[in-house]
Amino acid sequence: MGRHQEQQGRPGRPGRQGRLGKSLVIAGCVAALAFVPTAAGATPGSGVSATVVAEGTSAGKLKVKTPKGRTDVTFRRITIEPGGSTGWHTHRGQLIAVVQAGTLTRTLDDCSVEVSPAGTSFIEPSGKKHRHVGRNLGSEPVVLWVTYLLPEGSELSDDADAVDCGPGK
Repeated sequence: MGRHQEQQGRPGRPGRQGRLGKSLVIAGCVAALAFVPTAAGATPGSGVSATVVAEGTSAGKLKVKTPKGRTDVTFRRITIEPGGSTGWHTHRGQLIAVVQAGTLTRTLDDCSVEVSPAGTSFIEPSGKKHRHVGRNLGSEPVVLWVTYLLPEGSELSDDADAVDCGPGK
């Protein structure tokens, strides 16, 4: 026997036929897996319905912060009639708001004004330094969908003194 023939016959080193057989076995196993039932990654729901009540896009990145400790989460629909106002107020936690209809005009503690038309969203920050008032200066009702993230047991808002934003301020 020549040296080449001895290597082919040694145990543990398959020759050409051994490699071909091994490849066919692997291919057969892979093909068989296609017919094996697998667990679904997700299951279809049943008996569930959902309605989108409002959608809005923020002007930039929304930075949401929850209060320390337990948090009350409240969802609320707010309607402000033409000429109406929320009055000056603050919140003890953040709010996420979506304007569904109308245009909300907010005056902030520094006398800056933010106008939020239907289809927009915004965050109202927490704390006494962030007092503000929301007004409907338009001719149709403003409809807001608001999510409150407040410390457990807090009121939804706290009344605040008005800011003097008169001329020269």
